[in-house]
Amino acid sequence: MGGTALDSKAFAYQAAEILASHNARDVLVMDIAETAGWADYFVIATSTSSVQMRGLERHIEELLNSNGESLLNRPVIADDQRWLLMDAGNVVIHIMSEEARVFYDLESLWFNAPRFSVSAPLQ
Repeated sequence: MGGTALDSKAFAYQAAEILASHNARDVLVMDIAETAGWADYFVIATSTSSVQMRGLERHIEELLNSNGESLLNRPVIADDQRWLLMDAGNVVIHIMSEEARVFYDLESLWFNAPRFSVSAPLQ
């Protein structure tokens, strides 16, 4: 995703809100710009099934398309998928099963990155 850090921040939060509003659990935005250097934000969310994961991926694709952007990778979701990584350049979205999220524990790996929980917007 091209543009400035502000664009990345806005996209990261929009993506997080979309995930939260479609019942992803424990949605988190992590500011990794200072620690990683190759991306500005991680968006991490927990999915309850591969079917939900496919739906969440489709909603993120719609957000990207509406902004004239596309993913740097083309994920293929298998029936037993545990971790879907969507690389939008400066924002990397991780949609994970609960087991994968606990096992890989990205929050601890990037322990010094500021993080913000995101809930579904009130309607």
